[in-house]
Amino acid sequence: MSANVAELEKRREAALMGGGQKRIDSQHAKGRLTARERINVLLDEGSFEELDMYVEHNCTDFGMEETKIPGDGVVTGSGTINGRLVYVYSQDFTVFGGSLSERHAEKICKVLDNAMKVGAPVIGINDSGGARIQEGVASLGGYAEVFQRNVLASGVVPQISLIMGPCAGGAVYSPAMTDFIFMVKDSSYMFVTGPDVVKTVTNEEVTQEELGGAVTHTGKSGVADNAFENDLEALVAARDFFDYLPENNRMGVPERPTSDAWDREEPSLDTLIPPSANMPYDMHELIRKTVDEGDFFEIQPDHAANIICGFGRIEGRTVGIVANQPMVLAGCLDINASKKGGRFVRFCDAFDIPIVTLVDVPGFLPGVSQEHNGIIKHGAKLLFAYAEATVPKITIITRKAYGGAYDVMASKHLRGDLNYAWPTAEIAVMGAKGAVEIIFRKDIGDEEKIAARTQEYEDRFANPFIAAQKGFIDEVIYPHSTRKRIALGLRKLRNKELANPWKKHDNIPL
Repeated sequence: MSANVAELEKRREAALMGGGQKRIDSQHAKGRLTARERINVLLDEGSFEELDMYVEHNCTDFGMEETKIPGDGVVTGSGTINGRLVYVYSQDFTVFGGSLSERHAEKICKVLDNAMKVGAPVIGINDSGGARIQEGVASLGGYAEVFQRNVLASGVVPQISLIMGPCAGGAVYSPAMTDFIFMVKDSSYMFVTGPDVVKTVTNEEVTQEELGGAVTHTGKSGVADNAFENDLEALVAARDFFDYLPENNRMGVPERPTSDAWDREEPSLDTLIPPSANMPYDMHELIRKTVDEGDFFEIQPDHAANIICGFGRIEGRTVGIVANQPMVLAGCLDINASKKGGRFVRFCDAFDIPIVTLVDVPGFLPGVSQEHNGIIKHGAKLLFAYAEATVPKITIITRKAYGGAYDVMASKHLRGDLNYAWPTAEIAVMGAKGAVEIIFRKDIGDEEKIAARTQEYEDRFANPFIAAQKGFIDEVIYPHSTRKRIALGLRKLRNKELANPWKKHDNIPL
């Protein structure tokens, strides 16, 4: 018995050391934590239960049979975050550069399979040199097995990817199919083809960071959701973010105690809207003064900032918030904002998270570039997402709601449950100036007449009451009562039942 115990301890020690102290020191020198250190920060202390610690690769080509390290480059298992079950895998760059082998992939697949069986979220920590070249097509098959499980798990359990090192080639498609991606600045990158291949094929010279770094993907491409300064910050943020998410698509949103009164009034909101319709204001102020304790976890803050998406809580329960941002492009919807908003709305709908929409939108962004790049189809993504969603939907129009953008932003016509407006709301086909120049084209040049017509149009349409008279707005509310009205609405809608017609799946305009 003692010999067996000694063998167990020997093997366990070998697995815990990964690629050895020299490689661990190298990882630390780059400012990165090891695979196990990341898991220890992410999960509650002492909660991690490891699976497949002793798994080794089965490759016999290129001398690989002589080098076998227990765990084979990925640490897998389960644990808890603030007491709630989560499955995790963390690639170990100290072992074969974290490269994916057939056995490595099987370990990840087992985690995903187990998570699906019990209905628990999955967090993957990516730090890998890609497919293990020595295994050839077997490693490619391994990636495809992981991809298949990502797709089957989509909309069933939340999936989060933390990119904490290289993630290139086929490896990027697994994170791309998960729900949220967090990256680390100056330490992680994602790209299908690296700088050397880019230079060879297109003659463009670019660094890894410029091509696929955290700032690139959270700002320009929109591939990733949030960028953090270091591993520790990203892992702590992931713990915080995890608390907003349900465990699966049947469990409902998590609830936490709050001391923030549901009927708290915010008198400062009565003066949030500037006196001039052309003056911007920060929609973040309204969000933070409405949600519990001002806590708001924003998704993709650096990409398509003309629309704000993120999670907050009302009465301790998670809500998804989508809001136009007048500070950026006057709050217009464009291609990137439509894609960002559409994906977020679909996530909320998949996991039964109520959606609160705050509207101040003058329309879709005009321009040749927008039209040629498909604003029609991309804008339809946001429209489709809202129209398809069956979760509770509460909409508040704070100022402008013009044209087709009024329809798109969770209007009553798209099965909005409660549609409110502030007294400052303007609901019309377009702004007064543009409308007058079309309706009274013959008066253009007569400034006095145009001014009078503009005033007439504003008096008639630059308010919420025409829409309220038609039942498109349920109530015109005082801004200071916004939190109270949302809280009451969410209580009423908690047992809402609404189903779409049976279908295998829809055909969203991709």
